Amino acid sequence: MKIQNKTLLITGGTGSFGNAVLNRFLHTDHFKEIRIFSRDEKKQDDMRNQLKNEKLKFYIGDVRDYTSIEKAIRGVDYVFHAAALKQVPSCEFFPLEAAKTNVFGTQNVIDAASANKVKKVICLSTDKAAYPINAMGISKALMEKVAIAASRNTMDTTVCLTRYGNVMGSRGSVIPLFLKQIQEGKPITITDPNMTRFLMSLEEAVELVLFAFEHGNPGDLFVNKAPAGTIGDLAQALKEICNAKNEVKIIGTRHGEKLYETLCTREEMVKAEDMGEFYRVPADNRDLNYARYFSEGIEDVSVIEDYHSHNTERLGVEGTKALLVKLPLIRKEVFGEDVAQLPG
Repeated sequence: MKIQNKTLLITGGTGSFGNAVLNRFLHTDHFKEIRIFSRDEKKQDDMRNQLKNEKLKFYIGDVRDYTSIEKAIRGVDYVFHAAALKQVPSCEFFPLEAAKTNVFGTQNVIDAASANKVKKVICLSTDKAAYPINAMGISKALMEKVAIAASRNTMDTTVCLTRYGNVMGSRGSVIPLFLKQIQEGKPITITDPNMTRFLMSLEEAVELVLFAFEHGNPGDLFVNKAPAGTIGDLAQALKEICNAKNEVKIIGTRHGEKLYETLCTREEMVKAEDMGEFYRVPADNRDLNYARYFSEGIEDVSVIEDYHSHNTERLGVEGTKALLVKLPLIRKEVFGEDVAQLPG
């Protein structure tokens, strides 16, 4: 990164992604100030006491409340927008709450950024936004549409997006649950052993956001290429790492779950630019003159395949183990290493 002595705001900054960004930048001269914006005063206090760094500034607020985010964003150069409701079952039962945070909250962040002439806003999305079937994915898909629409009208602020899959070991993910069940001698509860998910580390999620930060044009969506694994292989890999004998119990698919996740739809793959480790999907900037679209169809859509977790590289048990042993959670809980983990 070529920036120096700028001010960064991270919405939802006490979460897993925010902590990973701090690990990356807190002790560099890229940012003279990093603002953490979130609702959770307990997590903010934990972070403040653990890090004790003068670069960090904390703002209590909610992206649903424009006034609170607008005050926090004054004087900011860049925004990483990570605040979201992202638990699939809870969003399924409370879809309006998901919309309030993920859709309207995102609009508030972009409006506040534009009003304060922020240079760039990176909005974080999820693979569940591609061909969404659950409330969380639908709200994130609409968030993407809101961001892309706004990108056409924010003259001083560049708005772009990233979309990535499951982050291994993040709060609320299945790995901490499986590990807890193993440690307590309980059955490992699996929804469907053949279900596949993209597997990536927090560091890779940060790299994707930074790539968008450096290369993003208004409305661009960036997707990282990632391997995948089955839930069954993931559970087996954890058992082998822990030398565990726990039984595996199949409990069935939960509310709103898919057999596999899609990172890039076929419609997006038609126009995606391959940038090595990433795909760049430019915004559709056609105007509202719909008539000409009916005679300008794209034949390739019918022959191009989606980029999803069933057709990407499949890791298997050994490949999954190789990724798992690098996780701070595994190194600390399984191997007893003194690994620093920020609150979140």
